[in-house]
Amino acid sequence: MERAKEAPTGRGSVAELGRLSGRAFAAAPPPLLVVTGMISLQVGAAFAKRLFELAGPFGISAIRLTVAATVLLLVWRPSPRMEPRTFLVVAGYGAVLAGMNTSIYLAFERIPLGVAVTIEFLGPLTVAVLGSRRGLDVVWAALAAVGVLLLSGMDGGLDPVGVGFALLAAACWAGYIVMGGKLGDRTTGGRGLAVGMAVGALLVLPLGVVESGTALLRPGVLAAGLVVALMSSVIPYSMELEALRRLPARVFGVLMSLEPAVAALAGLAVLHETLGALQWLAVACVVAASVGATRTGRRA
Repeated sequence: MERAKEAPTGRGSVAELGRLSGRAFAAAPPPLLVVTGMISLQVGAAFAKRLFELAGPFGISAIRLTVAATVLLLVWRPSPRMEPRTFLVVAGYGAVLAGMNTSIYLAFERIPLGVAVTIEFLGPLTVAVLGSRRGLDVVWAALAAVGVLLLSGMDGGLDPVGVGFALLAAACWAGYIVMGGKLGDRTTGGRGLAVGMAVGALLVLPLGVVESGTALLRPGVLAAGLVVALMSSVIPYSMELEALRRLPARVFGVLMSLEPAVAALAGLAVLHETLGALQWLAVACVVAASVGATRTGRRA
C-alpha cells in the first residue's frame, strides 16, 4: 500500500505546511470539518458561477482543478511510487471528481445553484437507500421524488439540459462516495487526494482550453480561479476526506444532508437567486429524505 512507500517530507519547505495542515485537521472535531467544508464548497460554487462569463464552465472547472491539484501536490508531496491497485483507485477518484465538477458547473450555467445541488444530492441519497434493506427506504425515496417534482414547478420551468447535467453530477457524486472510501483505505493524509485531483485536472484541462483559449491565462481569471479552487476543492475535499476517516458513515451522511440547504442559501447570498416557498419545501423534502435514509440505513 502507498502509505508504506511514501518518502518523508522535508523540513522548512511547502511539505511542512502539509504536515501542519494534517495536524490541524486531526485536531478539529469531525462535524466541524464537514460543516466548514460544506459552506466553503457552496460559497465557492456561487463565486464560480459568476466567473462563467469570463472563461465558461469548462474553463473555470479546468482552472479550479488545475490550481487545486498544484496546491495539493506542493503541500502533500506524494511519492511517485504507487501500487497498481492503489493507482487505479486514485485514478478512478480523479475521474469522478472531474465528472462531478464539470457537470455541476454546466448545470449551474442553466439552473439556480440551490436547485442544481438539490438534484445532484440524489446521488448520495441513492447510495444511502441502496445500502439499506429496510421498508422505510421506500418512504425516503418517495419523499425525495416529491422534492424533485416540486422543483419542476418553478416559475418559467427548469431548463431540461441543466437538469440533465445535475443528474449526471448526482451519478458522479455517488461514485465519489464509493471511491472516496476506497481512497481513504489505501492512502494516507492528502496524498491520494492530490494525485486524484491531478488526474481530474488532466481530464478537464483540454476541454477548458478548447472552450476558453487564452482567456484562461488572464491574471484576473487565474486569481479568481485560485480563490475558487481553494474554496471549492482544496479546503472542502481535504476536510471531508479527514472527516470520513473519523466519523461513522451515518453521522457523516446526516451532516452532508444539509448540502442542498447550504447551496440554496449561498445562491441567495452571492447570486441573489431566490426560491419560492414550494422550492424551499422541495429542498426540505430532499434534506429530510437524506437524513431519514442515513439514520435508518444499515450500519456501514
